[in-house]
Amino acid sequence: MFKKLTASLLASATFLVASLPISGKAASGSMHTSYYAHYFHGRTTANGERFDMWSHTAAHKTLPFGTRLRVCYQGCVDVRINDRGPFISGRDLDLSYGAASSIGLLGPGVAWTTVTYL
Repeated sequence: MFKKLTASLLASATFLVASLPISGKAASGSMHTSYYAHYFHGRTTANGERFDMWSHTAAHKTLPFGTRLRVCYQGCVDVRINDRGPFISGRDLDLSYGAASSIGLLGPGVAWTTVTYL
């Protein structure tokens, strides 16, 4: 009886942990990152906010709105997902102009960045 109960609790705990959203500094990786700016400034983002190119926000195709990431290139910046994109094949993340400027991404325009889920 005790073995069945322990096995059941362990299986339940494993399922719950696996279903939790990624958070903390344990989860990190690389993303092919670009930025977007002037053309979209003032337009409505996918979550209903107005896009502010000077803010520290980002677009991702699938991450939930409100997800916070630390993106590092030549420097690091913390951003919040508030839009969908990028819509160019092979790219994973679109930073606002302000966020891209903070980490030195404006020069190359597109680069591999290190991303940590906060």
